Amino acid sequence: MVILGSTGSIGLNTLEICRRFQLPIEGLVAGNNLELLQEQIDEFQPELVAIADPARIGEIRHRRVYAGAEGILRLLEESASPRVVNALVGYTGLAPTLKALELGRTLALANKESLVVAGAFLDRTKIFPIDSEHFGLWYLQNGRPIERLVLTASGGAFRDRDPESIRRADYAEALRHPNWSMGDKITIDSASMVNKLFELLEARWLFDTSDVDAVIERRSVVHALVEFRDGSTAAHLAGVDMKLPIAYALECPITEPILEPVDLLGIGPIAFEEIDTRRYPLWQLKAELLARPRLGVVLNAANEAAMVGFRKGRYDFGTMADKILDAWRRFRDREPESLGEVMEMDKEVRRYVLTNEE
Repeated sequence: MVILGSTGSIGLNTLEICRRFQLPIEGLVAGNNLELLQEQIDEFQPELVAIADPARIGEIRHRRVYAGAEGILRLLEESASPRVVNALVGYTGLAPTLKALELGRTLALANKESLVVAGAFLDRTKIFPIDSEHFGLWYLQNGRPIERLVLTASGGAFRDRDPESIRRADYAEALRHPNWSMGDKITIDSASMVNKLFELLEARWLFDTSDVDAVIERRSVVHALVEFRDGSTAAHLAGVDMKLPIAYALECPITEPILEPVDLLGIGPIAFEEIDTRRYPLWQLKAELLARPRLGVVLNAANEAAMVGFRKGRYDFGTMADKILDAWRRFRDREPESLGEVMEMDKEVRRYVLTNEE
C-alpha cells in the first residue's frame, strides 16, 4: 500500500498495523519529520518516497525520492498498490484523494477535507473511513434501515469555560485538549467544533443521509450512535485508538483483539450533552451546512485561512470564529457545480478572509 502522512498519528498507527500483520509498503509520504521518515524507510523498505520540501531531498537516503505536491501525485502514478491511506492534514489532501480515485485505487481516508470540500464529486464507493466516528457508524449499521446517525464530540479545550472568556482565548489555550494530544490543527478545530461540522458532512456523503447530528460525550468512549427505524439505538464503544478502524480499512484478518476491551465497570457514568451555540458559535451553521453540503468548501477555506492569523497571535479565538461566520455569509449563496468551481471558490474564500484580516 501507499501511506500519505506516515509520520503523523494516523500514519504511525497504520504502520503499527502493517507491522503486526506483515503488510508490505510500496510508498511513504511525509512532511518535515525526516528523521522519523528515515527510520520508517529503513524498516519498511518502500519503493517510493515523497516529502514536502524539494530542498531537503538530499537528506533522505533512498534512490527514489520526490517532493512537493507534484511529487505526491507522481508517487501515486508510479505506484501499483491497490490501496492508498490518505492521512494528510487539510486541503492539501484533496489532490492526492482525486488522483488515487482517478487511478482506481481503494482509499482508506483520514483526510476530512477531501469529503468536506468535494464530497459531491468523489467516487465514494471506493472510500473507507478511518475516523473512529465514521467507522463506528459503519460498524453498527449492518444493512438495517436507519433513522438518524449521531456522532460524539469531546467538547475540546473550552468545554467548561465561560463563553465570554472563550472569545478572548489565545492559540496556546486552544491547544489544551482535555482528553488527548493531537496535531495543532485538529485540536483547534475540536475547540471551535469545526471538526465536528466536518464530520457531519463526511457522514452525509459517506452514508447518503442528512439525518446526522452530534452530542458531547466527555469520556470519548462512545464514538457513534445509530438510531434505527425500528426505534432502537445502538452505540459503538471502544478505546481511543485508531488501530481498529485502520485494521478494518486495510482488510486485515480480525481473528484476535486489536484493542483492549472497554472496562464497563471502570469507566464510570456516561452522559451526553447538547452542543451549545453560546460556547460553540460555529455550530449555528449545522442545519444549513447539511441542507447545502457543497458549501463545505466555504467552511473549510475560511477555517484554514482564519487559523493563520490566530496561530500568529494577530487576533483571539472569538475573532477567528467571527471571520469564519463572515466568510460564510459572504459566499453562502453560491454552490459549486464542478470540481473546478470548488477549487476556484477555495481560492476566493481564502483571499477574502486574508484580505480582511485586520
